[in-house]
Amino acid sequence: MQIKFKKLHPDAKIPAYAHPGDAGMDFFVLEKTVIKPGEHAAIKTGIAMEIPHGCVGLFWDKSGIAIKHSIKLLGGVIDAGYRGEVLIGMINLSDVEYIFEAGHKVSQMLIQKVEVPDVIEVDELSDSTRGEKGFGSTGK
Repeated sequence: MQIKFKKLHPDAKIPAYAHPGDAGMDFFVLEKTVIKPGEHAAIKTGIAMEIPHGCVGLFWDKSGIAIKHSIKLLGGVIDAGYRGEVLIGMINLSDVEYIFEAGHKVSQMLIQKVEVPDVIEVDELSDSTRGEKGFGSTGK
């Protein structure tokens, strides 16, 4: 499989895997971005991409940023047909501002195969042992 990347800005960095065997490829910040406590921002990458048909790009937090600084990803699905700039939504859940410097890692993306099922409306669903029991129904 190949994924094609296009730089939309000369300073953009092409996404890369940090280590052999890593599941997620790192995406990099194009320009310095400050996120104040409780605020969110769309981080520019300066990158467009072509994900193969039948696959999807799923963005996930960089664990160090999330755990150490309470900076979390918002959203994170890139469909195979999208060709615009990849923007990465982040929110600051901490009580101090966070600065993303140009060239720093912001998020990681996993590529996964997608199954597209037929959507069927029915009057009834089959029974299961769980049934309609929801949140907290399996105990603590």
